[in-house]
Amino acid sequence: MWAACSDLRAGRGGGPVVVVGAGIVGASVTYHLARCGAPVTLIDRRAAPATGVTGGSFAWLGGWGGDWPGGAEDLRGSVLADYRRLEAELPDVAVRWSGSLTWDGTPVGPDLGEGRFRVGADEIRRMEPGLRVPPDRAVHTPSDGGVDPVAVTGALVRAARALGAQVVLGAAGVALKITGSGVTGVTSSAGFHPASTVVLAAGTAVPEMVVPLGVELPIGSSPASLVRLAAPPRLVRTIVAGPDFEVREGREGQLLMTVPRPSDGGTALSRLQAAFRGADGCRVLDSRVSARPLPADGPLLGPLIPGGSVYVAVLHSAVTLAPTVGRLVARELVTGEAAAELRRCRPRSAA
Repeated sequence: MWAACSDLRAGRGGGPVVVVGAGIVGASVTYHLARCGAPVTLIDRRAAPATGVTGGSFAWLGGWGGDWPGGAEDLRGSVLADYRRLEAELPDVAVRWSGSLTWDGTPVGPDLGEGRFRVGADEIRRMEPGLRVPPDRAVHTPSDGGVDPVAVTGALVRAARALGAQVVLGAAGVALKITGSGVTGVTSSAGFHPASTVVLAAGTAVPEMVVPLGVELPIGSSPASLVRLAAPPRLVRTIVAGPDFEVREGREGQLLMTVPRPSDGGTALSRLQAAFRGADGCRVLDSRVSARPLPADGPLLGPLIPGGSVYVAVLHSAVTLAPTVGRLVARELVTGEAAAELRRCRPRSAA
């Protein structure tokens, strides 16, 4: 799945790469490039990594959860293995492999897929003893987990820097430097950053960045709410996803929670207290709403203009897919060989 870096270095190679966007996708691309010896600079207008939409992610990892539009279907099979690889490579990356319980009020169909199991109320009570009224049926996925996306992004950036990557944060006015029919780098308040390839991993900011190229990208946005609550340890033991909320323990004594529509923390708290015994003393620590990027047809990963001097990397679900995407994008840029897994993710503008 992930060739040794010495093998990748034997490929085509190329000039310096600039990655725009220090969320988890940009950090992963930068880390994987640096790990393979590529000269790379990571740049962001924010003063710290993961302070945009990455920091507002529920960060549920799994090979099955959620919708997988377009080329994301081709990537999901690598999600768990790539996160386990990242845990082995970077001691600061830790996944809470808690498994998940999901139900939405509709009958559970016969085709669950490998690694997913139907469970009844008694088994649900055993896994989540705090639930006041367990559903009659749910789907249990033991392999699912969750991460702290800010911590993972920080670990990737630190590791990339240790491997020789340049990291430029707090740079205002980040823009493409267009020369003739191509892009020669990025300009910002920190100066000019030359590049043979610029990777755009800045989420919803990417469509505006490519306007000078005469390119339109079908990237919309969707509001995502995240509420952080103080709670008794192990009040919630798995990732619980019902029709009215999703909740998991982010760290001991702290829960992360989402609700279907953006709301204040009070709505999430009331739903938690209605669903779990022992939640009466829980309190909201903070809540936020982020604009997550939603490409219309699934992940956008690949060269954006002829010649390949601009490469786009915008996707949902970013936290789930970031290690896999970072590995594949780095391999393409270092070897010059197209990754088969990304064939359905290509931006149409590059045709």
